[in-house]
Amino acid sequence: MTHHEGLRETYAGSWQGLTNAEIRERYPEEYAAWAAGEPVRRGGSGELATEVADRSVPVVLEAVAKLPEDGTVVVVSHGGTIRTMLGRLLDLEPAQWECFGGLSNCCWSVLGQGARGWRLLEHNAGTLPQPVIGDDT
Repeated sequence: MTHHEGLRETYAGSWQGLTNAEIRERYPEEYAAWAAGEPVRRGGSGELATEVADRSVPVVLEAVAKLPEDGTVVVVSHGGTIRTMLGRLLDLEPAQWECFGGLSNCCWSVLGQGARGWRLLEHNAGTLPQPVIGDDT
């Protein structure tokens, strides 16, 4: 397992650490623009989604390049970071990245490479296996 800074959560500037209600109350215009999908720097100095993709996608591509044939890469990160990676890898315009629903805690997405590039095979999957006899049961 390797930890990489490029996979960290989106930096949210002065919004960092605030609840959604606090952000709406303190930064109503900025929040409204962000919620409408405008490319806004959260908290005035936060990262744009494209900047998150710029730092995270190369980490994934580097890991994929090192894979043996039929290998698998598992990337663990925050939902927003994963959303930007999916959008960039699937060659979608940044305005379309929100088409991916939020990634629930402990859920995953699966990408595969096809003849014409990356394909989304699964998104927000999360059915955990049933406990096996002997697994704390």
